[in-house]
Amino acid sequence: MMLNGELLIGAQRQRGGAQAFQAIDPQQDRALDPLFYEADASQIDAACQLATGAFTVYSSLDLRQRARFLRQIGKNILALGDALIERAMQETALPRGRIEGERGRTIGQLNMFADVVENGAFQGVIIENALPNRKPLPRPDLRQRQVALGPVAVFGASNFPLAFSVAGGDTASALAAGCPVVVKAHPAHPGTSELVAGAVAEAVAQCELPEGVFSLLHGVSAQSGSALVKHPAICAVGFTGSRTGGLALLKLAQQRPVPIPLYAEMSSINPLLLLPAALQQRAASLAQGFVDSLTLGCGQFCTNPGIVFALDGADFDRFVQHACEAVRQKPSATMLTPAIAQACAQHAAALAALSGVQHLMYGQEKTGANQGQPQLLSVSAHDFINEPRMQNEVFGPVSLLVRCASQAELRAALRALQGQLTITLHLDAQDQPLAAELLPLLEQRAGRILANGFPTGVDVGYAMVHGGPFPATSDARTTSVGAAAIQRFLRPVCYQDLPAALLPPSVQH
Repeated sequence: MMLNGELLIGAQRQRGGAQAFQAIDPQQDRALDPLFYEADASQIDAACQLATGAFTVYSSLDLRQRARFLRQIGKNILALGDALIERAMQETALPRGRIEGERGRTIGQLNMFADVVENGAFQGVIIENALPNRKPLPRPDLRQRQVALGPVAVFGASNFPLAFSVAGGDTASALAAGCPVVVKAHPAHPGTSELVAGAVAEAVAQCELPEGVFSLLHGVSAQSGSALVKHPAICAVGFTGSRTGGLALLKLAQQRPVPIPLYAEMSSINPLLLLPAALQQRAASLAQGFVDSLTLGCGQFCTNPGIVFALDGADFDRFVQHACEAVRQKPSATMLTPAIAQACAQHAAALAALSGVQHLMYGQEKTGANQGQPQLLSVSAHDFINEPRMQNEVFGPVSLLVRCASQAELRAALRALQGQLTITLHLDAQDQPLAAELLPLLEQRAGRILANGFPTGVDVGYAMVHGGPFPATSDARTTSVGAAAIQRFLRPVCYQDLPAALLPPSVQH
């Protein structure tokens, strides 16, 4: 399937008017054809204006038609076949099985949101009939529903070229809410993005929707992303990426003449808590499961377990011994981009240089370009509590083991903990009283609390929360995965004493 390196501004394919760039095959460390071109200011404006023009029609669309559109996108992505899989593998160095699984997840998300739309409950209808005889004052007829915010900008993520990218969760949930979407493709996988964008644009045409329902822009400069966030047509932003990038965009969103919500999933080290009875009984298996989770995908998951807390003693010593042996046997692996590989090495070195941190074990030596080497480090809870930089995320297969001298010190370390996507408890029955004591504290620190599992792997369903307190996200009230993600792109409207003929269908009865 031919790639042209073009933007999709509504139904029109065109070459970007700004700087040229190429995707990189990180495994071979070579540039990939074709050339892509960043969108210029006029093209960003054109995409946003088209989205504005499409909003009224698309947001008012019959829910069955909106659901059909979402399902058609999934069918079109599947029809891309091996061309999509092979290009994504080239641009990310991810294996075929991972990309195929991610394609399935992407299609599954679209189908789930189609079900959500058809069900209609997302509109949150509340009806309070008039009470004309109520004393001391009568009550008017009040009816509330959730409506679409308006055009949404979505920034593709580096680590999920399909599921958090052009047609990923942010796009699917925004489209489900009734919002046109302008996607800024991640420059690490522009070819994959162009292929998926073509599938979305084809679905727009097949479902006879206004062309401005979807556009794709390319960009490598900070200016292109800034221009998109600042455009007055954009009413909300979905972002997955670094804390630095997320905070920069959040500042722009808040400083606009009309501020808008920016939902950024940014930074998390996803602690594991090894409680005493579980650690005594299962030190070896816990160590192996932890290291397998840590090194999955070369540590490039936002739920990667970057820190472990446990009470110091012989049981933790056994865990450390087994974990070091497991890490020693793990190979280095190619990371998503040269920049990510370089940042991983730099951030790991910065962590190791902090006072009190001891290096425990490296994985196998690097054998190729752009590889990340597994690493384990250790520190006391006292030093961890007094050095906030130990909580900086290392995006890669690197984790810090924290030794707590007592349960009181464990609680103090958890109180010092920043917001997280996940916190995991490993516990046996004897640990439940301690776990019950810690649970209220953990609820304040994380969006998802696990027991006796590992956080890598996020189920896409109705109860899932993929969010958490800052700096895990910019808004702890929301999730970027699961059916509730649609709520980010809705707002409530109340209709008071409107004639029945003027009421939207969902609030007529």
